[in-house]
Amino acid sequence: MSIEPRKILVTCALPYANGPIHIGHMLEHIQADIWVRYQRMRGHEVWFISSDDAHGTAVMLRAKDLGISEKQLIRKTQKEHKIDFMNFNISYDNYHTTHSTENLFLLRKIFYCLNNKKLLNKKTIIQLYDNKEKIFLPDRFIKGTCPVCYSENQYGDVCEVCSAIYDPVDLINSVSVISNTAPILKNTEHLYFNLPVFTDMLNKWIHSGVLDESIIKKTEEWLKLGLKTWCISRDYPYFGFKIPNFYNKYFYVWLDAPIGYISAFKNLCLKNKNLNFNDFWNEKSKYELYHFIGKDIIYFHTLFWPSILEASSFRKPNGIFAHGHLTINGLKLSKSKGLLIKASDWLKCFDSDSLRYYYASKLTNNINDIEMNLDDFVYKVNSDIVNKLVNLASRSASFINKYFNGYLSDKLDDFSLYEVFINSNKEIESFFENRKFSSIVKISMKLLDLANQYINDNKPWKIQTKIQKNNRLHVICTMGINLFRIIMIYLKPIIPVLSEKTESFLMSSLVWNEIKKPLLSKKIKNFPRLYERISSDKILQLFTLSK
Repeated sequence: MSIEPRKILVTCALPYANGPIHIGHMLEHIQADIWVRYQRMRGHEVWFISSDDAHGTAVMLRAKDLGISEKQLIRKTQKEHKIDFMNFNISYDNYHTTHSTENLFLLRKIFYCLNNKKLLNKKTIIQLYDNKEKIFLPDRFIKGTCPVCYSENQYGDVCEVCSAIYDPVDLINSVSVISNTAPILKNTEHLYFNLPVFTDMLNKWIHSGVLDESIIKKTEEWLKLGLKTWCISRDYPYFGFKIPNFYNKYFYVWLDAPIGYISAFKNLCLKNKNLNFNDFWNEKSKYELYHFIGKDIIYFHTLFWPSILEASSFRKPNGIFAHGHLTINGLKLSKSKGLLIKASDWLKCFDSDSLRYYYASKLTNNINDIEMNLDDFVYKVNSDIVNKLVNLASRSASFINKYFNGYLSDKLDDFSLYEVFINSNKEIESFFENRKFSSIVKISMKLLDLANQYINDNKPWKIQTKIQKNNRLHVICTMGINLFRIIMIYLKPIIPVLSEKTESFLMSSLVWNEIKKPLLSKKIKNFPRLYERISSDKILQLFTLSK
């Protein structure tokens, strides 16, 4: 039965333009890319986009440290980010920047819409100010003790321990991250978005099927506490877009960053004339939109973002998929906390498929943190990919190549076993759709155990090979190749490099809708080295590079 093709737009949260991509960032982009590749395999039209988050105080200060302009920094960073994503086979259709004409146009359009609907108000507030550096302090440039759970070393907007949301002035013993001095309080005027007006809309929207249960519960907590007006402006000095008719004020990065989803697609439409911007972004659009994000920015995506979209008559997402943080030895990867493994350094020690596979083996559709143990990583990749997956192909292909001129037999040896493999596809399809990638890996490994046991039980190496046309040996090894092929179809969205090598080896594409049709009477190439065993010696090298 054919599936009606879907039209889907998928985004990842925007990496910040003040530093390199690290393997913590890569968790989200790999998660989204696996889902995108699966949807494409099923014949759906998928557009996959992201963008550099190019504005804010952090970019301004980083450029100052490097002695270059902000524009030079964001151009350099975007180029590096694109290379990192390409090297990990993240299949973006467009990777843009929020410092763009498209983003400026859309930001102003939304601003005027909010203003015309009287959803913006000026308010004089007391804000924390670094008197040494002469700068008002953004939330992330203030640290102190959480006023709710009293955890130390928390940022000025949200506690990473208890998830409490608070005003920076409520932090206890606050300190400026820039100068390491205690900030003072100073009056300033800012522009506020009337978020509480959208409380009823948000309550209905979050229960409309767009959020997973864990995200609904967290969003409900914030709604029960009561929404507050949201500051959308920042003071000079600041790198970003200036607010029209508001002296020395800039749009807050968290207003123009999510608009980057829209502007990245707008930019793609300029490159691809077959795409219609309004088809995807009008408020009655029938096309699908999904955001992949980390759990630390749920607040912005389930409250602020849908309210902005509602107010400006753009469509809202069909789903917001949040994941947990990546931890190593229980610590979250963070540049500010000194625990950072750059994506580029990873590739000096290990291949991209290995990280993609390991993440997939851990990823579910909940927001639990994902603990990475590098010794476990080496063991799992060698055990699963080398010893089980590639070895199945190797031990089968050697006989096909040696005794049958590279041709597979015209029948399978055990069709009931073959059916066990192909009948797993419905369950695996459900797991892909619902982002339960670890379950896909578990099923695939169980099937590989069955396949390798089949080879062990039939012992092709003991079958008489002097007979020129030994049908028994032929069908056993053909069976092994076909079972390998099915698993590779299931894992193709996860390990694209190995999949491409496999397609070359089998001289046949790994196509989802052709799972039930075995590969028979076909020629395969001499078995190549599909995958190299990885070494635990590289772990020390990786940490040396990361210091």
